[in-house]
Amino acid sequence: MTRKTVLNDSHRALGAKMVDFGGWDMPLNYGSQIEEHHAVRRDAGMFDVSHMTVVDMHGPRTREFLRHLLANNIDKLKVPGKALYSCMLNAEGGVIDDLIVYFLAEDFFRTVVNASTRDKDLAWITAQAKAFDVLISERSDLAMIAVQGPNARAKAASVFGESTAAKALKLGKFVALAADGLFIARTGYTGEDGFEIMVEEGAAVGLWDRLRAAGVQPAGLGARDTLRLEAGMNLYGQDMDETITPWEAGLAWTVALDEGRDFIGRAALEKHKAAGGGREMIGIVMDEKGVLRHGQKVLTEAGDGEILSGTFSPTLGKAIAFARVPAGTQDGVRVDIRGREVGVRMVRYPFVRDGQAVVA
Repeated sequence: MTRKTVLNDSHRALGAKMVDFGGWDMPLNYGSQIEEHHAVRRDAGMFDVSHMTVVDMHGPRTREFLRHLLANNIDKLKVPGKALYSCMLNAEGGVIDDLIVYFLAEDFFRTVVNASTRDKDLAWITAQAKAFDVLISERSDLAMIAVQGPNARAKAASVFGESTAAKALKLGKFVALAADGLFIARTGYTGEDGFEIMVEEGAAVGLWDRLRAAGVQPAGLGARDTLRLEAGMNLYGQDMDETITPWEAGLAWTVALDEGRDFIGRAALEKHKAAGGGREMIGIVMDEKGVLRHGQKVLTEAGDGEILSGTFSPTLGKAIAFARVPAGTQDGVRVDIRGREVGVRMVRYPFVRDGQAVVA
């Protein structure tokens, strides 16, 4: 049965095109996906991300548990309110999920995992937590709205109480605070500045309506996907999964091989790294007209690869993509598009930073 967020009626009242996304009835767009994309890049847009899974972790050994669970080192979080992005790996070094974890107290951490991986994530986290006596609680009572764009923080803060607004506007990136019934984090999935706001479900519609009145434009999954790809951000299930290591997903920066910490998947990652070779993720741009799509074959002198995420970039006005190819691939990359080999350029991603194209 398809699940609905508390904002479902609000989306339908705005004429949203609804689609099934990971078992949730979610808005693809409210009219023009391109306009929604540009609203986020140029001003402020908001997304209903209440389908994401919020999980609270309690217990005196929670930090010890997270040292074991995550590939990144939770000890980087020294001040309450700080957040960390990490992958959660299986014993073979494959990515079970990518997530953000917030440090709220030594015995209280909060994490947000992907909607499509909810069941397996909860089962995995709960099973691993038993050895550390950590209590795992899914917060299904919370809704979440992401407000993103160069004017997002100011517009969002205008609907907060005066004291909360002042504190929120001072938040550093990857920092959160709890105030006035809100959990406000300066994080996001678009490459733009902004907040991700958690609120009790009963207050979510009112917050959504106040944000609209403040000039924040609703945006759907379509714009969220083009924005995150322009920003060089992975999508679980498309750019990585349990068969792909962080090395192969361009996420080496999220792995902390610090001395003395034996996290799940570490031995496999070290073995993979020592062996060298393998595959890597690259960014590509196609100057010809057309669209790069998931699953298309990528041809290189070192062997074949494939397109992972691909889309038309509204900011660049060209097709862009992530591709997984043999490690060490050089120029001369082509993509097989319906039997025709089309030349593409390898580029460093992100493709867009702070609203501006960083590749031609």
